[in-house]
Order: sequence, then C-alpha cells, then structure tokens
Amino acid sequence: MKPEDRTISVRVIAAVTCLAFLASCATAPHTVRGPEYAPTAKVMREARSATAPVAKRAADYLQAAAMTAPLLGTGIGTPACETYNAACGELTVLLRSSEGGRLWNQPLTLTGDKTYHLRLEPAGNIWAPNYFTTFESPDQIKEKLIRKKNIQNGVGGALVAVRIVDPPEKFMPAKGITAPVTATLDFHATNATLALRRPAKQPTAIVEGKVRPLAANFSAPISYYQPPANLLLVGVMGALRSAHYEKKTGLYFLQPYDPDRIPVVFVHGLISTPFDWVQTINGLQADPEIRKRYQFWVFAYPTGNPVLYSALRLREELAKVDKLYPNHKDYVLVGHSMGGLLSQAQVTSVTRADWEQTLGEPAIQIFATLRPADLVAKATTFNANPRIKRVVFICTPHRGSKMASGGIGSFAIKLISLPVDLVTTIKSEIPAETLMKINNGRLPNSVSNLAPKAPYLAVLNKQSIQAPYHSIIGNRGKPGPLADSTDGVVPYWSSHLDGAQSECIVPGPHGSCELPPTIAELDRILRLHLKSSSGR
Repeated sequence: MKPEDRTISVRVIAAVTCLAFLASCATAPHTVRGPEYAPTAKVMREARSATAPVAKRAADYLQAAAMTAPLLGTGIGTPACETYNAACGELTVLLRSSEGGRLWNQPLTLTGDKTYHLRLEPAGNIWAPNYFTTFESPDQIKEKLIRKKNIQNGVGGALVAVRIVDPPEKFMPAKGITAPVTATLDFHATNATLALRRPAKQPTAIVEGKVRPLAANFSAPISYYQPPANLLLVGVMGALRSAHYEKKTGLYFLQPYDPDRIPVVFVHGLISTPFDWVQTINGLQADPEIRKRYQFWVFAYPTGNPVLYSALRLREELAKVDKLYPNHKDYVLVGHSMGGLLSQAQVTSVTRADWEQTLGEPAIQIFATLRPADLVAKATTFNANPRIKRVVFICTPHRGSKMASGGIGSFAIKLISLPVDLVTTIKSEIPAETLMKINNGRLPNSVSNLAPKAPYLAVLNKQSIQAPYHSIIGNRGKPGPLADSTDGVVPYWSSHLDGAQSECIVPGPHGSCELPPTIAELDRILRLHLKSSSGR
C-alpha cells in the first residue's frame, strides 16, 4: 500500500469512527399458517396452483371461503377461520396482481366446481377498491427493524396494501405508501362481496351477519420500507456529503393521508435517517387508540447542513401540507437530538431585532443587505407555526453539546462538505468581511451549530416556545444528582427546559428513541393530547 493510500484509509476510518461517535447525537411464497379446515384442503391446494387459470383459482378460493364462512362462530384461530382468512387474503392478492389486474374491481362470474358471482364493495367506511395498486402478505415482508410484531387476531385476510403511482404523489415515499388492510368475504348463496377494511380505524366489522374482530398486522406495513444494508454509512454520508441527499429532503407519509387523524411528525437527529423511528412508531401502534386517532409522518434531510437551513426546509414542507390539505388536523412534532432543534424552530418566532440584540454589529451588517426573499433571511427570521399544537423533545441539546466544540467536533466540522449551491447562495447574501467577523469566514454546518456558543442557540433560547412541550431525557441509568447527569452526548443542563409540561428521565443513552420507557411516555403524551381541545 502506498503511503498516500494509507493516509487516505486512516482518514476515512477516522471520519467514520468520529461520526459514528457523534451519531449518538441521532439514532406465491410459502406462508406460515395454522391448520387448515380438512374439507377444504383439496380446493385450497387447487386454488394455489400456479398452473391453473386465474378465474378457476379465484373460484376455488371463493368456494373455500364459502365453506368456512358459516363456521366462523366456532372461534378465532380454528382451522375453519384460518382457512377463511387465507382464502380472503390470497384471493385479493391474486385478483389484483394477475393479468395486470384485469379481473380486479369488476363484477365477475367465476366457475370452478361451483359458480360464484363476485363484486367488490365500494368505498364508504372501507378502502376504495382501486386506491391500492398491489397487496402483499405480511409473511412475505422481512421485519428487519421490528422486535415485536403488532398483530390482531380475528377474521379476514391480513394484508399490506401498497399504492405506487408514477409520477409519485406528493409526500409519497419512493416505494409507495402502505396501510394495513383486512380482506373479508360475505356470501348470499353464490353471490360474494369482497371488502377491503381498515382495521386501524375499525377493529371490528360485520362479517357474515355478526360483528367480529378483524385480523390485522400493524407492523408489516412499516417494515415494507426496508432499510439499506449500509444504514449507518447512509447516515454518515448524509452528514459528510449533504449534496448527495438533498433531493430526498422532504416530508413523507407512512400511511395514506387521513383528514380525521392527527399527524405526528417525527424529525431525526444528526447522522440519522427516518429508519430510526421504526421501532418507536411500531411501539406506538401497539395502542389501539393511538393507531386509530393518529397518522405518522417522517421528515428526512441530510444532517450536515446548518440547523436553521434544515429547519427552513421542514417549515416549507409543512406549508406544502397546509396548502394541499388545508383541513388537516393540527400537528404534533417529535424531535430527537438535533431534530428537536429543528422542531423548536417551528414553534418559536425570531426577528431581525433578536439577532441584532445577540450578535450586535455583525447582525446589523448582515440584515442591512438582506432582502426578505433571500435564503439567509428566510432561514433566520420566522414565525411560530400556529398549527403545531404540541412538541416532544427527546435528548435535545437546546444549549448545545461540548462534544461539538471539542476535538471530535472540530474534526467533524472540517469533514463536512456543504452543497455547492447552498454555499454559493449564502456567500452571495452575506459579505465576506461580515462572515469573517462572525465565524472566521467559515460557513456554519450542523456540528458547529451544536456547539454551546453557537449564536443561533442563544437567539432561539431567548424566545418563548409557543406550544405545549415535553422533554424526554436520558441519564444512562446512572445514579447521582440529576443536574449532573448526561445521556453520554447531551448533558442535563442542555436538554432540560423549565417550561416543559412534563419531563421524563429514561435510563438510556442519547439514542433512546426506541426504548420502551420512551415509547410509553410518548404514548402517554399522545393520549393526553387527545383529551385537549387540539386533540379532539
């Protein structure tokens, strides 16, 4: 190995090690089923035959469901119920996916050993038949980040419904948008009705003349979004080379937009990605009331950019939601670490005068040449969003972290490369001599913004937070005075806020988003919010 190659390797290893340390600032396949109902074994085997015509297979599924539907009253999990559920789910997947969906959502006469007339129930309290473009069995989805599945036992085929359209709809993840769906079949002689039910909002439904619990898998839809194999590297590069991830900045809905549900927006921290929230969201969805009343969104952004610039991008995304869905329920924000600072900037108002009082002459010089439409002006002066009704800060460095101003932080600051267009814009709006007075000519980035002496922190913390807020703070489970505690990255003196409606200390490190005590506290806060005027 050449000396220069060895030097480059050492730098890369050092960079990854350094940023991984700072990342604590973040954070017809075979399906396994119960025993089948013996009298339907032959017809189910024929229905699953890939060589049989689709119409014949569909008729066989209908026959199996028709034979077991009268036996649903014998109990959940019985062979008859298992067979009914399998027939409902597999029929739905078959009709939507086969022959380009030619047989989907139209009255069908299907002939096997018997002839059935099938129709899909139109939208009402259920999903519109054509909303989703594909369905998948939860058994086909690898749940890499989920430790405990949220499964509801009941009747019907538990499915993951996916909507993928080209071009993608606004706020839709690249892989599409998902939802838990339960497919049920009701029979009147040989007339069958297939319904796509919403188990999160309606855990029970009238099936075959009786109110019954619906089978559902609430973990599989979020597990549908598979993390990259190199998830840590993606987080690291999102900090080091923000330009490569700029186009992915945005707000993403993890479920179809629902005007009746309250949006909870999760904002990740430094060297992190929205995948950090998978365990948290899955844990919250274990509560039937939470999954019924809330919808979960995530904000994705490259974490090397200046904090106030990323906060501006979040502000712009929320404004787009307001424009597209003006009647949506008011927001709840949940921010972890640096994501908490982005969230804090959504519920405070900052003016030119606030900056001038803190920075003095340099701020006066900056604003003397800025126009309201300039990027720097929009990022540094803003109003609190009145549609945000509650905020939860998790391990948030409101007053910075000494780690960012120490040796590790100084090294990380030098490694971060900001997008060229962002650098060009900022330098065109702030005179070089003024920038030299503020930061020795160096543009701020996310790590330098986390230093305790970062000017914007002083400005932000002088402003009142204009929404109820809560703090969740880690102390690593160590004994001693709370005032002297730390989560390993952010000390208590930085994460504590006097005006918080509640402060919960969890016995974990900085990356405590997915700890059971954290999820339990978030659940409590969200239930509390439902009792407020904003949550009704």
